Amino acid sequence: MADSLYQTAIVETARRATGKGRLPAPDASVTLDNPLCGDRVTIDLAMVDARVTALGHDVRGCLLCEAAAAIIAAHATGATADELKAAAESVASLLKGTDAEPAWPDLRMFLPVRAHKSRHRCVLLPFEALQTALAKAAKGR
Repeated sequence: MADSLYQTAIVETARRATGKGRLPAPDASVTLDNPLCGDRVTIDLAMVDARVTALGHDVRGCLLCEAAAAIIAAHATGATADELKAAAESVASLLKGTDAEPAWPDLRMFLPVRAHKSRHRCVLLPFEALQTALAKAAKGR
């Protein structure tokens, strides 16, 4: 399973760790856990005029979770909550097997995960944390 799941693109993206680290004064910060596998993701956001100006993350989890967080960080700056929600929905659809093209082309690296339903949450956890952080930031907390 590991060979089919951890393609080179996933490993390289996780190792690159774009956005890794916590923000010093985030507008919102959220930590979520996946109790089934032990993954833990913290997403910090800074926002101005309903757009993300900075995103930091701390991931204690598998390469899938780390790669997903890095992809989010690579695309988040300048994005609105609606744009990021669309990306989250597109990766969920990709994992479910729809033929729709993902919002960000690099999300296609998660196609091998489609066959491993037990690992879908590993990819989705950073997106869930992002959505929760965006909702928290919108409420001003």
